[in-house]
Amino acid sequence: PAQALAALLRDLGTAPRRIPEHPDAAAALLRSTLAPTRTLMVLDDAAHAAQVRPLLPAGAGCAVIVTSRSPLTALDGAHRFPLAPLSDDESAALLRAASGRAAGLDAAHPLVELTGRLPLALRVVAARLAARRALTPDALAGQLAATEGRLQHLEYDDLSVRRSLAVAHEALRASDREADRDAAHALSRIGALDLPAYGAPLLARLSGTDEFRAETALDRLVDVALLDETTYGRYVPHDLVRHFARELADTADAADPADTTEAVEQALRWYAGRARQSLLVMLPPGYERDERLRTTASSAEPQPMEPPFTSAEEAFAWGDRELPNIVALVERCSREHGGGGSDGGSGGGSGGGGRDGGSGAAAAALVPALVRHLFPYLHRGGRLAELDVLGRFALDVARSLGDDEAEAFALTDRAGLHFMSGRASEALALNDEGLKLWRRLGVVSCVRRCLNNRGLVLESLGRYEESEETLRESLELSRQLGDPYGEAVTFSHLGNLYKHTDARAAIAHHERSLALGEMADSLVVRHTAHCNIGYAHLRLGEPAAAVRNFEQSLRILGDDEDWQGESKSRLGLVRALRELGRPDRASHECALLLDLAERRADQYAVGLARHQRGLLLMAQGRVEEAYREWERAQTVLDDTDSTVAVDLRELLKDRAP
Repeated sequence: PAQALAALLRDLGTAPRRIPEHPDAAAALLRSTLAPTRTLMVLDDAAHAAQVRPLLPAGAGCAVIVTSRSPLTALDGAHRFPLAPLSDDESAALLRAASGRAAGLDAAHPLVELTGRLPLALRVVAARLAARRALTPDALAGQLAATEGRLQHLEYDDLSVRRSLAVAHEALRASDREADRDAAHALSRIGALDLPAYGAPLLARLSGTDEFRAETALDRLVDVALLDETTYGRYVPHDLVRHFARELADTADAADPADTTEAVEQALRWYAGRARQSLLVMLPPGYERDERLRTTASSAEPQPMEPPFTSAEEAFAWGDRELPNIVALVERCSREHGGGGSDGGSGGGSGGGGRDGGSGAAAAALVPALVRHLFPYLHRGGRLAELDVLGRFALDVARSLGDDEAEAFALTDRAGLHFMSGRASEALALNDEGLKLWRRLGVVSCVRRCLNNRGLVLESLGRYEESEETLRESLELSRQLGDPYGEAVTFSHLGNLYKHTDARAAIAHHERSLALGEMADSLVVRHTAHCNIGYAHLRLGEPAAAVRNFEQSLRILGDDEDWQGESKSRLGLVRALRELGRPDRASHECALLLDLAERRADQYAVGLARHQRGLLLMAQGRVEEAYREWERAQTVLDDTDSTVAVDLRELLKDRAP
């Protein structure tokens, strides 16, 4: 401010010798000089309110226009005009006007998206198009679309997006304010991880500060337009800022190659710790929780600094926020350490993951425990696409580490994924690999869990005798362990098995499962029992009784998360309502199921729902619409073991070409 005051006073005709050295005195002289005048002052690119205050005139005839990256909310009496990003149409109009090119530069052109609708980036692109008539908009878009080096293509003459961002970053880095310096460091940490979004708890871990300082740093980056706060506490960099942050991280990494690797490891360690805390509120005390909390040969118990979750709802909300970041981190580890192999074949510690054994190995080694702890959230939330990505790399890493327990967990969790996706044959093969390892390791509760799952999968494949033999063995182990919850699950699977031969006996087994579930105070067992009783009533041709049980199942579940159980109950309810002759409500419930499945990207449930919708449409005489639904269902179910896939082929075979 002192330099600006002196310059203003000189420009207003004040002799240099009469300009006070003290800033307060100089500011007073400026106010008295301007008081009788009608002056409009423009202060461009102010850093903060303290820079502006000494320059403000006091006269009634004076006004000031201030431009700034910061909102300057501390300035009293100011009228603020925040500039939102340009719209697609406005961006295209600027491109056309500044480049002199009209053809093809509409709002849908890739250049609009690739410049992020930022005026400076749009001006650079327009200047390049104006200078080189042979350069087409499509060719320039191809250059910008390359992930690396986008900022290099956003420079022309004295216009530079990189330089503009660098000036903002350097002002923060060189500031005498702690919050500004923290913000500059935070931007480098953001570039090191390159995640979809950021929150203060993770940034605090990465920066070695407390959450208050981390949140203040993130807020400063929002103030200077380097981040957007999309929802409270969630911060996202603009695409071009993301590129700049990567460059900052690359510069730091060149000076210290361990810098980025350490950031990835810190982030994964934090996520593993929080996932462990989520497991503690999602699973009730019992064998499954104890199994997943086991420390394996390659893992250590994480020590999160944050307070534990107070409820499953809070943990689910955390998972929904952070899952995109977790997937991005694990995919990065997979790319850098040769992961992403197939499910087939036992690793047996052979090093099959292909990892380099370098400093990044410590980060990759955290993945099996992270996925094992996160599985209840992924399973109950129906996040099958994410479970596929995470589980595949967890299995690769476990095998490469020679960690048999971690491999057994990863195998059985991937078996669960395949079963939930309708691929029972693949599920059986993976589950049997895991069962073999658990038998060798002698962990009885895990052997029991694998047997329970094996019986369920065999039943779905129509191998009923093997299924019953397996489930009887599992039931005996549950009794040896004194585990009523495990018994309840086995009786549930036995009920599903008997449904094929004696639906009344099936109901009796489900009622026994229900009683054990009430003894164990298990919401999941209770709502599952009513769901399965509903399917037994469908088998008996009693849709009214089926509707009552499906509705009871959904009432018991309430707002709790168990997508696999919920989707099965909703599908059964659609079937029962259709068979009961209530097509309007059946159509409504089917639309709801389809919407919920699509939101979770659960293609198997989507296919099953479309099959039911086709049946409803056909019953209404809407033949072509029904066939279209069945064709869409067949597209996603054809590579599954579902009996519905067979039904669809029969339904479609007589369709006229």
